[in-house]
Amino acid sequence: MEDDLASIKKLLKTKKLIIGTRRTIKKLKAGKLEKVFFAKNCADDTKSDAEYYASLSNTPVVNLEQESDELGAICKKPFQICMLSIEKTEK
Repeated sequence: MEDDLASIKKLLKTKKLIIGTRRTIKKLKAGKLEKVFFAKNCADDTKSDAEYYASLSNTPVVNLEQESDELGAICKKPFQICMLSIEKTEK
């Protein structure tokens, strides 16, 4: 879990970190994500939708121990974040 948080903090400085449910699901449908992170209190219906699309594109899913308000603070945002993702690097 600490490795995941460290990678999230490091990716904040790049354009690879996708913040938000709608943007994450849109990228999942296109198969453009490397990994998806869920906050501990992410809504079950939202989580199941994202897990479904992640399974279709073979994208790993990580359930974090932090709640959405803590995740917002970690990402230095003034709002709650229930879903984050890492965009694949284009080769």
